[in-house]
This record gives sequence, C-alpha cells and structure tokens, in this order.
Amino acid sequence: MAAESPTVAEARRQMEICNACRYCEGYCAVFPAMTMRRAFTEADLSHLANLCHGCKGCYHACQYAPPHAFGVNIPATFAELRNETYAKHAWPAGFGRLFERNGTVVSGFAALGVTLALLLTVALQDPAVLWSAHRGVGAFFRVIPHWLMITLGLSTFGYAIIAMAIGARSYLRATGGIGGGFAPAPASEAAIDIVTMRNLGGGGHGCNDIDEGFSTRRRWLHQALFGGFMLCFAATCTGTVYHYVFGWYSPHAFLSLPVQLGSWGGVLMMIGAGGLMHVKIVTDPGPVSRRLMGGEFAILGLLFLIAATGMLLLAVRHTGAMGIMLALHLGLCFAFFLLMPYSKMVHGLYRGIALLRNAKEKRSAAPVVAAG
Repeated sequence: MAAESPTVAEARRQMEICNACRYCEGYCAVFPAMTMRRAFTEADLSHLANLCHGCKGCYHACQYAPPHAFGVNIPATFAELRNETYAKHAWPAGFGRLFERNGTVVSGFAALGVTLALLLTVALQDPAVLWSAHRGVGAFFRVIPHWLMITLGLSTFGYAIIAMAIGARSYLRATGGIGGGFAPAPASEAAIDIVTMRNLGGGGHGCNDIDEGFSTRRRWLHQALFGGFMLCFAATCTGTVYHYVFGWYSPHAFLSLPVQLGSWGGVLMMIGAGGLMHVKIVTDPGPVSRRLMGGEFAILGLLFLIAATGMLLLAVRHTGAMGIMLALHLGLCFAFFLLMPYSKMVHGLYRGIALLRNAKEKRSAAPVVAAG
C-alpha cells in the first residue's frame, strides 16, 4: 500500500478538529457528510474534498483558522487534496504529473495545438490560402480540409472522454463507489445541485467569494461559463446535423441556429472565464492554495481565448484574416481537448460523483465508513 501523503494526513487532522467542533455543520454539504463518519480514511477525505465547492465560509467563521495554533484551513487543504486526487487517478498513470506543472502545460499545449493546425494547413494547402478571402458554402473547408478538421476534432475529443472516464472509474473504485445502484431520487437531487450550483449559493445568501462578506458572484460566473460552454457544444452538434443530415455546409448565416448558439455561448464563456480570473486576483489569499493558482489561471485563460477567437472568426470570416483565425481557433480547441483530463476541468466530473454519493448517503441513517 502506498504511503499516505502529507496532504491526506493534514486533511484528516483538520477534519477531526471540525468533527469535534461542528460550528460549521450547516454551512455546506461537506460538514453534514463529515458528521456521518466516525473516522476519516483516505477514501473519505477524497470524497469530502471533492464535495467541497471552495465557498470559504468555514474559513471566515472558524475560531481555529490561522493564526490560531490549530491552523484549520479547510478550503486550501481540500483544494490541495483534490489536486492530488486528480493526479492519482489520471490516465495514463504517468500523466498525473502534469497536474504539478499545470500552468506551464496549458501554455505548452495551447501553443502546440495552434502551431500544429497552422503547419498542417500550410502543408496541405497553398500557403496563400491562409491569406485569401473566402466566401460562400464550404469556405472554411477551403482553408482546412473537412477530413482534417474531423480527424483532429474526433481524435482529441475522443481521447479526452476516454481518459476522463477511466480516471473516474479509478476514483470510484478507490473511494468505494457511490453506495449502491442507481436510484431516481438521489440522482435527481445531484443533477439539480450540478445544474443550479446550489452549493455556491451559501443557502441563498451567497459565499465568501472575496472576503468575509457574502456574495453570489462565483456562482453566477460559474453558471455563465458552464452555460456558455454547453451552448457552444450545442452549436457544434447543430452544425453537425446541418452538415450530415441536411447538407447545409458552414459558414452558416448569422441568424442560423449554430451561429446564434455559438455566439451567445462565446459571450457567456468570456464573461465567466474573465470574471473568475478577476475573482481569483482580488480574493482574500488566506483560504486559497497559491500553488494551484497558475494552473487555474491558465485553463481559464485558455477557455477565454477559445471563446474570443471564435467570436473574432465570426467577425472576419469573409475577409483575408479568416484562414489564420480559423487555424488559431481550432488549434486552441484541439489543445484544450487534449488537456481536459489533466486540468481542473475534471473537477466537474469528480464533484458530480461526490454530489451523487452525498445525495444517497443523506438517505441512509447509519454512519458511513468508506472503503480504505
């Protein structure tokens, strides 16, 4: 059995203090889940860390927070533990080390994706194609062949889905699963929590996003980013139906469904990503793990650039700048897909599992002892 990490040991120490105090029992989903445990195995702590939404309310309310000798700082400690969890269950196994240098990795993958898209475009086409204005049906495919777009898109996105699914299976096995088979009631509760991001609402009054004051800023920014991402995904799916079912090739008219979904999605993504970066800059550094900030800024910056280049592509699609902007946008997208399993993007999957398990546990009266 692998030796326990210092982060796990520290998380256990702090949870034992919290379990004795219980002042924060009604603050979020973590503390009621904590009270259902008599002891804290590594599996328990991984589950609780992924159930934590980093609202920081417990830190600002805690009488044992720094500079107290007990030094209880649940948000920062759980952030470190979540990162260790992502790295431990990443697939292929050696790729877990990417979480340690996430900011550098994001930048490198983004540059690699853009460079690859440009090089392939130049290699397969007359370089002048990149600088020429293209209009009419199939204009995008005169710059980057359709088969190349599809091959790169499906291979990178498919790899991301497979890698994240294998990581999630490993996490489920290590933490004892979700406590039984499928049940409609807890599944519905978890789904509502995910879509509404209820745990970022602080019971309605908000969380401590910036300082000890209450705010729902992070909740709305997260919803803007998530909603924008899903609208862009819907735009891609709709464009695929247009292409293969109806034979309507891009670029589509401005008022068409794919363009409208993508446009509004891009705006929301820029608002969400830009706003969350600003919150990270101005927030109280006390309950934050500074070591992880580089990777978080990098992935938010990459999401912002993907949305921004998509909007710029819409603006210049009938000009000579379209070729370069198309290659730039697609390169960033492909880099993002490759990076998804090794970035904070996996937190949505792990947190969803934690919320589902928590919804099932709440319906059980017996204290829970997870598999070690």
